Amino acid sequence: MRRVKLSFATGVEVEFADRGRAIKQVEDFAERGTRFPVVVFGPEGCGKTAWLKQAAEVLKGFGFSVIYFNPVRREFLAEVGIEGIERRALEVLKQASSVNALAGFIGYVIDFAREAIRLGRGRIAVIVDDAFQFIGGREASFFVKGLLEVIEHPPEGYERIVAIAATSEGESRGEIGRHLWANLMPMWNMPKMGFEELYGKLPSPKPKFEDVWAICGGNPRILSQLYEAKWDIDMVIAWLIRMKDLTRSFVKRWEPYLKKVVEDPQSLWEEDFPSELKGELIAKNLIVHNIYDRNPKFWIDEPPPERDLELGIGRDVAWQTPLHREAVKRAITQY
Repeated sequence: MRRVKLSFATGVEVEFADRGRAIKQVEDFAERGTRFPVVVFGPEGCGKTAWLKQAAEVLKGFGFSVIYFNPVRREFLAEVGIEGIERRALEVLKQASSVNALAGFIGYVIDFAREAIRLGRGRIAVIVDDAFQFIGGREASFFVKGLLEVIEHPPEGYERIVAIAATSEGESRGEIGRHLWANLMPMWNMPKMGFEELYGKLPSPKPKFEDVWAICGGNPRILSQLYEAKWDIDMVIAWLIRMKDLTRSFVKRWEPYLKKVVEDPQSLWEEDFPSELKGELIAKNLIVHNIYDRNPKFWIDEPPPERDLELGIGRDVAWQTPLHREAVKRAITQY
């Protein structure tokens, strides 16, 4: 299997690392298809995009024609062996003046899939990444329904379809989950052994691995940001406070509850926890709420531990990464 190369940081490319169980799951999808679209959600930067790009390579190895759409990275690929479809995918990229504009073309994914089936492509893979945040939860759920319609009511017979879309935790998960149109599966940050493999690919000098693990919790994007910041954790925390809009008014309003969640994320699961704050923490992608049972069959790759307070993980609620928790903790102390 060819391992894709990924841009990790300025001047640093790495090969796809670890995620052995997740790759085996893609092979299983290839063998039987996906009866429902698989919508993968998880912490921001946990490695969903890397896995999807590797998944595309795996599926091509199984003889699938692949349609891949990622508006953030301005990628719209239709490797289906049909010149007209591939040319139109390139035209879509040329027409889009911004990420938001490109995301508006998501409907073409379904159009291209239907046309490829109509023209005799028996094995079709549709992979959509990082699009839902731009089109909103309601539109995302309709797109997923459109994928299901392709699977259930294709224009012609086909052998197998694999449909996978990814989203960060946020609000789109809740909207999609209201319907029975998809199989929602979480992905967590990388397991420790695989994360150490990724860490080992970075040039020295660098902090000790255990120190990096304690602040990243296996999240590749946080690792990348620390590397870009020359391992200045304070700088990255200050950046995260700004990006997550942890203002003085927000912190002061909710300070007693925020302190409880910093100490133990599971406290957010208590009945008396304010639902408004819970909604804000979800919308800001600071926490992962209502975590699935740890049975591996429900997860893409390895599930997180049942409880790990050092990493900010509870049974039902967890910080997206330890750094997210540290940002809230820092905001509390500085205000």
